[in-house]
Amino acid sequence: MGNPSHNLLLFLFLLRIANKDFHILQMGLYQYYLLSVMLLLPALCYSHYTSTYSRATYYGSPDSLGTPTGACGFGEYGRTVNDANVAGVSRLWKNGTGCGACYQVRCKVPQLCTDYGVYVVVTDYGEGDKTDFILSPRAYGRMALPDKSAELYSYGVVNVEFRRVPCWYKGYNLQFKVHENSRYPHYLAIAILYVAGQNDVLAVEIWQEDYQEWVAMRRAFGAVFDISSPPEGAISLRFQVSGSAGLTWVVANNAIPSDWKAGVAYESEIQLK
Repeated sequence: MGNPSHNLLLFLFLLRIANKDFHILQMGLYQYYLLSVMLLLPALCYSHYTSTYSRATYYGSPDSLGTPTGACGFGEYGRTVNDANVAGVSRLWKNGTGCGACYQVRCKVPQLCTDYGVYVVVTDYGEGDKTDFILSPRAYGRMALPDKSAELYSYGVVNVEFRRVPCWYKGYNLQFKVHENSRYPHYLAIAILYVAGQNDVLAVEIWQEDYQEWVAMRRAFGAVFDISSPPEGAISLRFQVSGSAGLTWVVANNAIPSDWKAGVAYESEIQLK
């Protein structure tokens, strides 16, 4: 068995080595973990901005702009917003929730198209020939290189890649447009315009002073919400948005005046981000 004191010294020596090796092992695992996280983070950031491959075409328009009769119910706003770089969508329609969303669309014909493509606002519903986007003629042409738009138009349908991007409207606050179908004072329909950021409007409610409660408005079609027998006086609204902050309710007190008129858009002090 040997000298007990020698055995004890040997045991303590081996234990010290083992502890040192364990510490080295711990440090090695920690460094490996940090390296793994550092390598993973760029991949996660990149995946957030990855694009989806699809197809796009364009619709006929005598002035190359959007259409005021788009399915979102935006009216003239749907014809000219974003310098008329607008689109109808199919898969991205989401029962009207997709109205007002912004996308970067880039065509995949390198000899004809730019690297940055075009930024469009969804103002309509449309589908055809397995496309996700039916662009306004202006938006379709702006995907092309200088002096190549005519050749790009001749394709009719092109392969594209797209990604959701925040909307940005310089100089504009959120607006509440009283739809043209509204009939004062018995029927009120509204659409919310200039929804900035990467937000979707999911629901709209109206304040009923008599009952001291919020009452849901119906999604009539597209981005239009309506209610019969709206309250008298100035109208306060709140709407639910889904965006980078999650689900939130935004309140707009006295958003629409008591003497509201069909076809008029009333500007608020609200700017979504």
